Amino acid sequence: MFGGHGLYCDGVFFGIALDNMLYLKADDRNRGEFERAGSEMFSYSRKGKRATLNFYRAPEEALDAPQLMLPWAKSAVGAALRARAENSQRTARGRRLLSAAGKRSRRR
Repeated sequence: MFGGHGLYCDGVFFGIALDNMLYLKADDRNRGEFERAGSEMFSYSRKGKRATLNFYRAPEEALDAPQLMLPWAKSAVGAALRARAENSQRTARGRRLLSAAGKRSRRR
Protein backbone atom coordinates (compact mmCIF):
# COMPACT_ATOMS: atom_id res chain seq x y z
CA MET A 1 0.00 0.00 0.00
CA PHE A 2 1.53 3.32 -1.19
CA GLY A 3 5.03 1.99 -0.48
CA GLY A 4 4.19 1.43 3.18
CA HIS A 5 1.79 -0.62 5.25
CA GLY A 6 -1.74 0.14 6.36
CA LEU A 7 -2.79 -0.82 9.87
CA TYR A 8 -6.34 -2.06 10.37
CA CYS A 9 -8.41 -2.96 13.41
CA ASP A 10 -11.94 -4.34 13.13
CA GLY A 11 -11.99 -3.42 9.45
CA VAL A 12 -11.01 0.23 9.88
CA PHE A 13 -7.82 1.84 8.63
CA PHE A 14 -6.16 3.55 11.59
CA GLY A 15 -2.43 3.69 10.89
CA ILE A 16 0.32 3.98 8.32
CA ALA A 17 3.78 2.50 8.72
CA LEU A 18 6.14 4.07 6.19
CA ASP A 19 9.89 4.69 6.14
CA ASN A 20 10.33 3.59 9.77
CA MET A 21 7.62 6.02 10.89
CA LEU A 22 4.21 5.32 12.35
CA TYR A 23 1.31 7.64 11.62
CA LEU A 24 -2.05 7.36 13.36
CA LYS A 25 -5.53 8.47 12.27
CA ALA A 26 -6.74 11.82 13.58
CA ASP A 27 -9.96 13.80 13.39
CA ASP A 28 -11.44 16.88 15.05
CA ARG A 29 -11.82 15.03 18.36
CA ASN A 30 -8.25 13.79 18.80
CA ARG A 31 -6.15 16.06 16.55
CA GLY A 32 -5.31 18.33 19.47
CA GLU A 33 -3.68 15.44 21.35
CA PHE A 34 -1.28 14.88 18.46
CA GLU A 35 -0.59 18.59 18.06
CA ARG A 36 0.13 19.02 21.79
CA ALA A 37 2.58 16.11 21.56
CA GLY A 38 4.39 17.92 18.72
CA SER A 39 3.47 15.28 16.14
CA GLU A 40 3.81 16.03 12.44
CA MET A 41 0.97 15.51 10.01
CA PHE A 42 1.47 12.86 7.32
CA SER A 43 2.26 14.46 3.98
CA TYR A 44 3.41 13.24 0.60
CA SER A 45 4.13 14.55 -2.87
CA ARG A 46 1.31 14.24 -5.40
CA LYS A 47 1.72 15.56 -8.93
CA GLY A 48 4.48 17.86 -7.75
CA LYS A 49 2.42 19.30 -4.90
CA ARG A 50 2.35 18.57 -1.17
CA ALA A 51 -0.73 16.66 0.02
CA THR A 52 -1.72 15.70 3.55
CA LEU A 53 -3.87 13.05 5.17
CA ASN A 54 -5.52 13.08 8.60
CA PHE A 55 -2.75 11.00 10.12
CA TYR A 56 -0.14 12.22 12.60
CA ARG A 57 3.22 10.78 13.55
CA ALA A 58 3.05 8.71 16.72
CA PRO A 59 4.93 10.27 19.63
CA GLU A 60 8.51 9.01 19.79
CA GLU A 61 8.31 7.94 23.45
CA ALA A 62 5.34 5.67 22.70
CA LEU A 63 7.09 3.69 19.97
CA ASP A 64 9.05 1.45 22.34
CA ALA A 65 6.55 1.37 25.20
CA PRO A 66 3.33 -0.61 24.64
CA GLN A 67 1.68 0.94 27.70
CA LEU A 68 2.29 4.41 26.23
CA MET A 69 1.27 3.41 22.69
CA LEU A 70 -2.06 1.85 23.64
CA PRO A 71 -3.92 5.13 24.33
CA TRP A 72 -2.62 6.59 21.05
CA ALA A 73 -3.67 3.51 19.10
CA LYS A 74 -7.11 3.48 20.76
CA SER A 75 -7.54 7.16 19.92
CA ALA A 76 -6.64 6.47 16.27
CA VAL A 77 -9.04 3.53 16.05
CA GLY A 78 -11.75 5.76 17.52
CA ALA A 79 -11.09 8.36 14.81
CA ALA A 80 -11.25 5.66 12.14
CA LEU A 81 -14.53 4.31 13.54
CA ARG A 82 -16.03 7.81 13.56
CA ALA A 83 -14.91 8.32 9.95
CA ARG A 84 -16.52 5.03 8.93
CA ALA A 85 -19.78 5.97 10.66
CA GLU A 86 -19.77 9.38 8.96
CA ASN A 87 -19.12 7.80 5.55
CA SER A 88 -21.94 5.30 6.12
CA GLN A 89 -24.33 8.14 6.96
CA ARG A 90 -23.29 10.02 3.80
CA THR A 91 -23.78 6.91 1.69
CA ALA A 92 -27.23 6.29 3.18
CA ARG A 93 -28.23 9.92 2.57
CA GLY A 94 -27.04 9.64 -1.02
CA ARG A 95 -29.06 6.48 -1.59
CA ARG A 96 -32.18 8.12 -0.17
CA LEU A 97 -31.70 11.14 -2.43
CA LEU A 98 -31.20 8.95 -5.50
CA SER A 99 -34.23 6.88 -4.59
CA ALA A 100 -36.39 9.98 -4.12
CA ALA A 101 -35.17 11.43 -7.43
CA GLY A 102 -35.99 8.16 -9.19
CA LYS A 103 -39.49 8.10 -7.76
CA ARG A 104 -40.10 11.69 -8.89
CA SER A 105 -38.92 10.97 -12.43
CA ARG A 106 -41.14 7.86 -12.69
CA ARG A 107 -44.20 9.91 -11.70
CA ARG A 108 -43.78 12.31 -14.61
